Amino acid sequence: MVEKAEALAAAHPRVLLVEDEADIRELIRYSLAQAGLEVVEAGDGVEALEKLSAFVPDLVVLDLMLPGMPGLELCQRLRSRADTARLSIMVVSAKSSPSDKALGLAMGADDYVTKPFSPRDLLTRAIALLPRY
Repeated sequence: MVEKAEALAAAHPRVLLVEDEADIRELIRYSLAQAGLEVVEAGDGVEALEKLSAFVPDLVVLDLMLPGMPGLELCQRLRSRADTARLSIMVVSAKSSPSDKALGLAMGADDYVTKPFSPRDLLTRAIALLPRY
């Protein structure tokens, strides 16, 4: 894991974090940044789309229950656009039923993490979704 963390620090993978709850957003941002990932934050789906016009991430970490545009709608939009269709998407959600997880994955997520989560587990899964550096 140390070698992978060193490689990540050298490569500076970029993450778009879309989470409306400030405390959770800060916890995720801190965990990812400590591993050497560059994190750009958005508090809702509309802001996330605006950030994507100037920032191309390697990974999107996405809450499902967002104000305005739901996370699943944002996930579908990302998959339907040529410039974002191949992005890795990790859903982080309080929706934890098997049907919620299945729906999230069917709508285009590459991974689904339920809240509450272990920051270490989330980081390990995020790194696994990044392109091989």
